[in-house]
Amino acid sequence: MTRPLTICENPAMTDLTGNTLFDGPAGSIEAILKEPPQEVTRAAIVCHPHPLFGGTMHNKVVFRIARAFQDSGFAVLRFNFRGTGKSEGTHDDGRGEQDDLRSAIQFIEGKYPRAELWLAGFSFGAAVVLRAGCGDDRVRALVVAGAPGSKYDFRNVRPCNKPKLFVQGALDEFGSAEDLKNLIATLEGINELKIIEGADHFFEGHLPALFESVSGFIAAVEEKPPTAQPQRTRGNSEMV
Repeated sequence: MTRPLTICENPAMTDLTGNTLFDGPAGSIEAILKEPPQEVTRAAIVCHPHPLFGGTMHNKVVFRIARAFQDSGFAVLRFNFRGTGKSEGTHDDGRGEQDDLRSAIQFIEGKYPRAELWLAGFSFGAAVVLRAGCGDDRVRALVVAGAPGSKYDFRNVRPCNKPKLFVQGALDEFGSAEDLKNLIATLEGINELKIIEGADHFFEGHLPALFESVSGFIAAVEEKPPTAQPQRTRGNSEMV
């Protein structure tokens, strides 16, 4: 990517309560954990965009995805990949970051051993989630926003029958809708593609549509028990 990700959240929208640290393979990992008032039965982990271009857990797209999960009753963990913010270690081009995500999963498992687990990611975080989450039996479903199809090869995620939502801006400069349609056609399980008309990679001016797409997908998946999911479907594309 050539354009810096200068997209930190509006401070007025940032809730910095619930800060925590957990152990990762490269040292301590900085995180924010938000818990619902009721007993935790569902938890989500949301991953941020590329740290070398300004991406952190405070990114506004990450925040909006996390809020959709919070409003749906999930406990939600956002964390900084290695070398970002107060997280220790050094950026590893997506390899070690997959291990950071696995450590986040272990952290959530330790706190909520009976909770259903979802993963979500934006841009670089989307690539990490697809690579680390598809083959993990602990993960119920995936939410992928702004998948940078022109930068990463996602062919290794094909054996993945988990429910998956792909949300993409129609004007995304790092991943075309057509590329995503071709990928989704190869994937097992429930695959939903939401194309947000007029939105770029950063969903500038279209964050409410992103929020509604994620919230709707959560509600749809939760209506069906895991055993009721078909083994293979074609992706459905919808313009919003």
